Amino acid sequence: MLSINRLDQNDAQILIEGARSKAVEIGVPMCIAITDESGSLIAFERMDGGKITSITIAQDKSFTASAAKKATHEYNQACVPGNLAFGIHTALAGRLCVVGGGLPIIVNGEVVGGIGLSSGTPQQDMDCAAAGIDHFIQKTNLSAA
Repeated sequence: MLSINRLDQNDAQILIEGARSKAVEIGVPMCIAITDESGSLIAFERMDGGKITSITIAQDKSFTASAAKKATHEYNQACVPGNLAFGIHTALAGRLCVVGGGLPIIVNGEVVGGIGLSSGTPQQDMDCAAAGIDHFIQKTNLSAA
């Protein structure tokens, strides 16, 4: 039998709070998605002004980060013509996202979920995702690695 650690609603709200705070700071309204360790959506917020297209993109970034247990920008670096991973972005009906902004949430060395943001540049999305995780680790006193 497996014991699975996963994020709960309280955890998800803490992650969103941290990501939202960074988005407000940089002046970019974001779509913020939180998934559990299997990639299933557990919380979502579209800030006022967040792009309509970013609703799905944020969720796919979070899905990729948690289910594949890898940051989306890492897939981006590997998904270039000539590399063996090229084309991975077409897997799972195009759901695997290779655009920066999706990060796995790791607690005590285990992926317990993912966070995905969209509406800014990939770097802005990544920065807000990282801020969400940093806020979560700080508020919960958990070990990130």
